[in-house]
Amino acid sequence: MHVTKRVEFCAAHRYYHAEWTAEENRRRFGKAVGLHGHNYQLEVTVEGVPDPDTGMVMDLKALKDLITDAVLNDLDHRNLNEDVPDLNGQIPTPENLAVCIWERLTPRLVDCRLARVRLTEEAGYSVEFYGEYRP
Repeated sequence: MHVTKRVEFCAAHRYYHAEWTAEENRRRFGKAVGLHGHNYQLEVTVEGVPDPDTGMVMDLKALKDLITDAVLNDLDHRNLNEDVPDLNGQIPTPENLAVCIWERLTPRLVDCRLARVRLTEEAGYSVEFYGEYRP
C-alpha cells in the first residue's frame, strides 16, 4: 500500500556550470543562470503493509515530522547553490534535488520504504524519482 504526504517549500537557485564560460552557461540555461526562486511542492510516497494495530503504513504526523526534519529545515528559504552541502558540485535542478531528498529520507524510514519523491517546481513541470538512478 502507498501513502503520500505533500508539503511545500520555497528555495532559490541558479543554473551554472563552473567549467563553462558565461556565454555557454547563458546559451544552455537562459535566464536560469541568474539567482531566482520557486515555490516547490514535494510529495513523498512511502509503501508498506498497514500495521494491524493502527491500520496505518506510517502515521502521517510522523511522516510530516520526518520530512520537516530531514528536508524542509535545510531547504526551505535557502539558496540551493550555497546552503545545501548535499548539492555541492551539482547544478540544483529538480532532478538533482529529488535525488538529494531521496537520499535524505531513505535511511530514516522504519517499517516501510520510500517509493517515490515527486517534486513540482512550477505548474506543469515536475520530476518523479523512484530510487533507481545513481549518477
